[in-house]
Amino acid sequence: MKKDTPAKPQVRLYYKNVIAEVIGEENGITPAQLKALAEKTSPLIRQLNKERKSGKTPYRDLPYNNKTVEQVKALAGKLKGRCENLVVLGIGGSALGNIALQTALNPYMYNLDDKQRTGPRLFVFDNVDPAQFGSFLDWVGDKLDATIFNVISKSGQTAETAAQFMIIRQLLLDKFGKAGLKKHIVATTDPKHGTLLKIARDADLPCLEVPDGVGGRFSVLSAVGLFSAAMCGIDIDRLLAGAADMDKTVSAEDFCKNPAAINAAINFHFYNRGKKISVMMPYSYALKDLADWYRQLWAESLGKAKDLAGSEVHIGPTPVKALGATDQHSQVQLYREGPNDKIFTFLQVRDFGKGLKIGPAPDCAAELKYLANADLGALLNSEKTATEYALLQNKRPCLTVIFDKIDAYTVGQFIYLYEVTTSFAGALFGINTYDQPAVELGKEATFALMGKDGYQKLAKEIQPFAEIDEKFLA
Repeated sequence: MKKDTPAKPQVRLYYKNVIAEVIGEENGITPAQLKALAEKTSPLIRQLNKERKSGKTPYRDLPYNNKTVEQVKALAGKLKGRCENLVVLGIGGSALGNIALQTALNPYMYNLDDKQRTGPRLFVFDNVDPAQFGSFLDWVGDKLDATIFNVISKSGQTAETAAQFMIIRQLLLDKFGKAGLKKHIVATTDPKHGTLLKIARDADLPCLEVPDGVGGRFSVLSAVGLFSAAMCGIDIDRLLAGAADMDKTVSAEDFCKNPAAINAAINFHFYNRGKKISVMMPYSYALKDLADWYRQLWAESLGKAKDLAGSEVHIGPTPVKALGATDQHSQVQLYREGPNDKIFTFLQVRDFGKGLKIGPAPDCAAELKYLANADLGALLNSEKTATEYALLQNKRPCLTVIFDKIDAYTVGQFIYLYEVTTSFAGALFGINTYDQPAVELGKEATFALMGKDGYQKLAKEIQPFAEIDEKFLA
């Protein structure tokens, strides 16, 4: 009997291949251990639901923020007709989500093929490499009339984004004068205070909000990620609808029906049993930058020196990105025969939305006939199954997140699933999921090295480390 297909595409977590029945009791989760994990995690479902209702996790309300959606759509509608190039200036959470949405939801040749584009070309600069940025400036110099720059920074003091912005600001001033700034720059920033807000008000720039209490790594479903998506033809209503759908699922108090709780509990279990590396391996090019987005979410949220009681714990699973089938040929040797210290999460797509038949084998190469007339997507999914099988033979635990297909709805589901999974993991580890204290010293050291006032003492402390000792130069 044929099963009914779901009315809406779904993202589901498949976790059979982490259990002891598959990979043995030494490396897998026994029924008793799974029961204990459920008992430990179930109270946290209720706890996180209460925190959400009391406003302590504002990222969870982003799928329902109609005001932001209206503002984004209105601004995108106003600008899209005169914009051929959209340039995002940001770093970390102000960039990775934008990149992930573009890669997942627009064609591979989007920037190069006008027939495949549904909006402006998108460029996201999340670094200050002078060769990269300089090359782009050489290209865009005679195209500024049709270029919009979206500078994203909550404070406006992030050195990398501020530096990019200051270069672009001067470029635009030289060409258009002060009046031209507001035609070519959109500021996404704190709506109440901060350096970027001050600059934006002075230049009368159009502004979008970085929501209060939402860290950059949780901000992709806010104006931070939605503006570039809307400009480039992505259905942001459907993206948020998928996230809202997953919100209902991950709020379920039944552990066995809550994929975020299960996912976090499994990762927690293996971390405490020596598997401290978490490999995410999409078998889809479109999903590869969601793995980049996940790396920041997982690393910055869960890598903490102290727990909530103030005790030193130095906790944190290390997220690693791989791409199937590419990294079967670069990493799987290590993953199978190296230390058994990893948990693997595959991303698998049932329907790629495009069938592509393999041609016939050459007459002189009968050994290739097994590929002839097969579908390329079937080959890619066979590669995933084959890799997972090989890892399981070496007792490596494997999860799979299954996408019925890749569209805005399922990408919204995936983003929300992993954001809430991260909240559950942080609660299980007993740490603050939402701060990032270790990032500050590097920022302050950059200020010192670049001569910012108030950082002279730190600059002197850093100086010995900035000098090259010739005795140790091989």
